[in-house]
Amino acid sequence: MPLSTPRAERPRSLRDYAYAAIRDAIVSGELAPGERLRDPELEAWLGVSRTPIREAIARLETAGLVQTRRAKQTVVAPLDARSALAAQRIAAALHELAVRDAVPQLTDDDLDAMRAANTRFAEALAAGDVDAAIRADDDFHAVAVRASANPLLPGLLEQVTPLLRRLEHARFGSLAGRGSVADHDRIIALCGAGLSGDAAAAARENWSTLGRLLQLDDPAPTEGDPWPSPTSPDTR
Repeated sequence: MPLSTPRAERPRSLRDYAYAAIRDAIVSGELAPGERLRDPELEAWLGVSRTPIREAIARLETAGLVQTRRAKQTVVAPLDARSALAAQRIAAALHELAVRDAVPQLTDDDLDAMRAANTRFAEALAAGDVDAAIRADDDFHAVAVRASANPLLPGLLEQVTPLLRRLEHARFGSLAGRGSVADHDRIIALCGAGLSGDAAAAARENWSTLGRLLQLDDPAPTEGDPWPSPTSPDTR
């Protein structure tokens, strides 16, 4: 299981560091579906002990990114269409709530941060840089999540967002978000105008795009079946 240097910054909590590093490797596809996760290899890769790794694995299992099989073998979970669609619906509802609550609290600096993130997003899409596009998209939506001042939202979104980001990498590459630049511009304009209801609906619509893409061309695989790869003949 050769892996690159972890991209996650090392925080005070080794458990959080291990979780973020393994999560990012799964989302990016560096750790492939079905790949076995062995504690000694993860310890050597991350430079942490078994305890934070086991705690991280438990969180990843709750999030649907890993599975524990018989004989206590831990493997990367397969791409699951049903789980992804369920996660998409929850994420859309949570971001709608975040924007609705955030609009009255948004400052000019917040709006500028959203514009800057959308500029980075557009540039990353144009360059075909999937990782940078996803980071910029996360930065864009994080502004409203922070401004909403709802302490439960970040944890709830962490339960579902990695499943969607993983699918974007594996199924669509950089194509999934190309329509979102204009979506983001519309959200910013509505937020700036103080139209919380309209802005919230626009945010939900933006997060609903992936769900529609999932159902366009291919019949939904049953649970545990992999999606076709981005290079397969069936991919549009």
